[in-house]
Amino acid sequence: MHLSGVVLPDGARRDLWIDGGRITFEPVDGAQTLVTEGFLVPGLVDAHCHPAIGVHGPSTVDEAIEQARVDRDAGTLLIRDCGQPIDTRALQERADLPRMIRCGRHLALPKRYIPGLGIDLESPDGLLDAVAAQAADGDGWVKLVGDWIDRSKGDLAPLWPDDVLEEAVKVAHAAGARVTAHVFGEDAMPGLVNAGIDCLEHGTGLSPDVLAEMARRGTALVPTLINIENFPGIADGAGKYPVYAAHMRALHAGVTDMIGAAISAGVTIYAGSDAGGMVAHGRVVDEIEALWRAGMSREDALAAASWSAREWLGHPSLTEGAPADLLVCDADPREDLSVLRRPRHIVLNGALVR
Repeated sequence: MHLSGVVLPDGARRDLWIDGGRITFEPVDGAQTLVTEGFLVPGLVDAHCHPAIGVHGPSTVDEAIEQARVDRDAGTLLIRDCGQPIDTRALQERADLPRMIRCGRHLALPKRYIPGLGIDLESPDGLLDAVAAQAADGDGWVKLVGDWIDRSKGDLAPLWPDDVLEEAVKVAHAAGARVTAHVFGEDAMPGLVNAGIDCLEHGTGLSPDVLAEMARRGTALVPTLINIENFPGIADGAGKYPVYAAHMRALHAGVTDMIGAAISAGVTIYAGSDAGGMVAHGRVVDEIEALWRAGMSREDALAAASWSAREWLGHPSLTEGAPADLLVCDADPREDLSVLRRPRHIVLNGALVR
């Protein structure tokens, strides 16, 4: 195929060709012209997505395939799965589904995470071996549960001692893997960041001091804003844990201020919908728009789900020899994010999805 248009992020008008599923800027004889006008956007990235989790918990492989199709049809062409309860290698073998970076299973303690989704270790002493196993099994990422409700305390509390976290991150890094963690409340944040973790998911309780340390260390944040909208409902269902309920409402109320402080501190932010369970698949554009409403520029919010996220995850954008994964938009999404909801074309692995 041949495409002509404004190529993002550079913003230069160029001709590109697709040959053998890859991009080239050298003319290809006999190529069919797909578009002569428009904006060519590197395929969108959902950096926190669970194609094997549905509203009832773990999905079957067939259900995961369908969920990945929904994400693809919304423009997500690269997924960091961020924790899966089943083996999803079958999805990676299919050229018609988004590329997927497997994160392995969530590592937690008994009764300290959603039942059935993670691996419950008997004690923190088992974390190092579990991290080593997940680093070997995944695609360069390990997922920890950093905090969750502790029913003995009636509120959010960290799962892991700081010294264990530090050693666990070292184990992952020695194996060539990065570490990310689910974390809501304030108390777990310093230990995770000081341990050298690579990314935080949600991060609602981040303080200015911890954000400054994240910026210094280069720790990324994936805030999953559209999932945080569920916090009031979670609080309403908290029953006999009123302190936890009040805490969740306060974290929800303060999330916009936290994002503003993260931007001011220079923390790198990426877009993740947390699709699966409480968030429907195919909502990455909702997350992009939520980041913009929280204070990011339109271009930065788009970059957080496209070219910047691709670079972070080790996947190229629209460069010579890169896989042909892109959206064609009729207008400039850097000026109007809503055009991402109605791309003229979606191209994955050099094939026209639509």
